[in-house]
Amino acid sequence: MIIQLCGMSGVGKSTITDLVKKRLIKNGYQIEVIDGDEYRKALCKDLGFSKEDRNENINRLSFVASKLSAYGIIVIISAINPYDEVRRKVARSYQNVKTVFIDCPVNELIKRDTKGLYNKALLPDGHPDKIYNLTGINDAFDRPENPDLYINTAGQAVKDCTDKLYDFIADCWSKICSKYD
Repeated sequence: MIIQLCGMSGVGKSTITDLVKKRLIKNGYQIEVIDGDEYRKALCKDLGFSKEDRNENINRLSFVASKLSAYGIIVIISAINPYDEVRRKVARSYQNVKTVFIDCPVNELIKRDTKGLYNKALLPDGHPDKIYNLTGINDAFDRPENPDLYINTAGQAVKDCTDKLYDFIADCWSKICSKYD
């Protein structure tokens, strides 16, 4: 099973998936998290942030996920994953793919700004530190219309968000396994 997350920078993807991974392992599940930031430092370090490069990034991450999933490992792709067309392609290309939208209003993300990216994206044009391709600010983010699970981190405690994702994964995995019993 592949869980493809999508959500803007600072929304809580890594925090939630790290906690869900620990809980799943504790309860006997085989799980791997493919973190977009981590994989960009190794497998995808040749890619930039153009639409084409972002799509290629997700294509590579989902390919790795499919290989792990084929061995019965639950895989969470924790990446911004901003474009609907590539999310739909992943869902069509591999078995048992679920899309989870982790959401938060932009004004809250700007307040959080855990990596300082929003501050840089909001700098005036021409500023040497300005980021010109931050998803949701000056680059597109296609909100999924019908995700398999929706989590809004703005008004919920981390534990509640973690519980939602954990319960969703456990339920989906149970349904997949029951097909083979």
